[in-house]
Amino acid sequence: MTQSTRTKKWSAEVTAHSDALDLEPNVFSKDDPAKIAESLKRSSESSARRKSSAFRSAMSMLNLYINRAGRNLPPERKRTLEAAKKKLRELFGRKT
Repeated sequence: MTQSTRTKKWSAEVTAHSDALDLEPNVFSKDDPAKIAESLKRSSESSARRKSSAFRSAMSMLNLYINRAGRNLPPERKRTLEAAKKKLRELFGRKT
């Protein structure tokens, strides 16, 4: 693997093999923002390896995907992921 290929795919590697969370397969490709948020909440609450709160771990993983892997996503997909952030805040009882 060349250096440029390695640097382009690091976010996919982090998403797939995060040391903080064991994500459900294809969690970020779901169409329902509530299902994405619920999956991230389950993953973060069940993780014994996370270093911060369950909310922060889940939100960090979602933000990582949006900022890195999501940079080439169509606008509709970005809206779904942004809506998942709002749902995640609601699930954890945080103010929006």
